[in-house]
Amino acid sequence: MARILLGVSGGIAAYKAIELARLATRAGHGVRVLMTPSATRFVGAATFEGIVGAPVLTGEFERDPARGAYPGDPAPEHDPISHLELVSRADAMIVAPASANTIAKLASGLCDSMLTTSFLACTAPRLVAPAMNNRMYEAAATRANVDLLRERGVTVIEPDSGPLASRGEYGTGRLPAPERLLAEVEARIAGGSAPLDGMRVLITAGGTREAIDPVRFIGNRSRGRMGFALAEAAAERGASVKLIAANVGLPTPPGVERIDVVSAAELAEATGAAYGDCHVLLMTAAVADFRPRESAEGKLVREGSGGMALDLEATEDVLAGLAARRSAGQTLIGFAAEHGGDFVERARGKLERKGLDAVVVNDVSDPRIGFESEENEVTLVEAGGEIALPRGSKRDVAGRILDRVAELRAERDAAPGSG
Repeated sequence: MARILLGVSGGIAAYKAIELARLATRAGHGVRVLMTPSATRFVGAATFEGIVGAPVLTGEFERDPARGAYPGDPAPEHDPISHLELVSRADAMIVAPASANTIAKLASGLCDSMLTTSFLACTAPRLVAPAMNNRMYEAAATRANVDLLRERGVTVIEPDSGPLASRGEYGTGRLPAPERLLAEVEARIAGGSAPLDGMRVLITAGGTREAIDPVRFIGNRSRGRMGFALAEAAAERGASVKLIAANVGLPTPPGVERIDVVSAAELAEATGAAYGDCHVLLMTAAVADFRPRESAEGKLVREGSGGMALDLEATEDVLAGLAARRSAGQTLIGFAAEHGGDFVERARGKLERKGLDAVVVNDVSDPRIGFESEENEVTLVEAGGEIALPRGSKRDVAGRILDRVAELRAERDAAPGSG
């Protein structure tokens, strides 16, 4: 198994690093832990030592009693320089949580602790998992430091959204689940590259608007959060991501090419133009099923107390049209926001009618996972059955969906006659 060097910096999320160390050790990996002095104010070194079975180091010049050896390894006969020996043996290094202060130091190459010194000297795959208050994470200085780390080949595991440590605060800055962190580390170790390297992923997000007149439209409540979470996660995993955004006010995820559209017709045109070149299509956009047969050139004026009748016509079924011209090697995933009842069965009907690889369905009648929520809970409906993904942040759910997409592609490639 692998040797993992875990760096823990100061922040309330340091307690999650304990579970990360436990999961990695339980999986058979040899784990060594480095802590900044600030981290010891939140969790104790003895806790990590008891879990991983090896000394924890903090000071830049601290001597390593294990002489750089990982659990299960023989120690060298000489007494090496601690940080150099630890990183020379590591298969990967992850800093989790990475505070704003530590991220600034890592980006600048400052070395004032065993953690920062080891990170600079490490030539193995390096990962950083930021965790902090959302205002600190969204600050221009932090974003610039994160972007700089990415440019230097460091894998940045974006934080989740949800309740923050400060009472009553909510936003992006939560350290992801330890299971996800370990999966990211193992993926980097296994391939030496991000799991979606070389893949072209096309994602639609948001909700279309069909004009009644220049002011009014028929629309829906989709905000595009799920699609943007998928785009961000796919880009982090090495994919080339093109995002077709229908009326979404969210910032563009780093490394993602964005095309803005308004109506179903515009979305169909933009998606159709990019579709032939993609390996994976994730159709999360809520596309209107109907539009006014005619759109008024000027604003319609209310006169008297009478009503207004709209003559509607069906819009193009964008996903069905794309599925009809899919090429070998493409993976098509539909999304369905259902409202109560047997929503899984309705999603299965969509899967079969359109010839998709899977449909991701959620029940928006549950206010905890509706359009306005930062969280989601979905079921993946496939030809062979269903996979229920538990409720979590949309960023976390996005990662699990992409995990399944990778599995579907691997299963197809391994099937007899696929080559």
